[in-house]
Amino acid sequence: MLTPGQHAPSFSLYNTEKKQVSLSDFSGKNLIMLFFPMAFTSTCTAELCQMRDDIATYAGMNADVVGISVDSPWTLAKFREEQHLPFDLLSDFNKEVSRAYETIYETYQLDLKGVSKRSAFVIDGDGIVRYAEVLESVKDVPSFANIQQVLSTLSNG
Repeated sequence: MLTPGQHAPSFSLYNTEKKQVSLSDFSGKNLIMLFFPMAFTSTCTAELCQMRDDIATYAGMNADVVGISVDSPWTLAKFREEQHLPFDLLSDFNKEVSRAYETIYETYQLDLKGVSKRSAFVIDGDGIVRYAEVLESVKDVPSFANIQQVLSTLSNG
């Protein structure tokens, strides 16, 4: 499992506008990466809408946010639009980033294969993991208080 102090695995994924977004795009900024199982499900919607509602707090901590799931870019685009999410949702349709971050269910509900586990990572502006929380239960959500506490310790430079 990825732990604080390690270099974050690099990635390049498509957002809902079919533009590539890479870890290197966030150099010099803190990044909150939220992996979630599936768009349009109740816990995922609640989690991402809470992040949406607190986005000013995270912006004030020099942090950008991305949500990542194995849904297609088209599904994520509809979900983002309906929930008015002010941050990128990235499609890990090929499951490579979920595997690199060790946050994947090999078998999920209804025998679906390769679904992202709900998890949160804080990556600092140098690409170092500062917080890692991988949840086994799909009904649990990351500790936003812990994420904010970690961000408060990082330089706003």
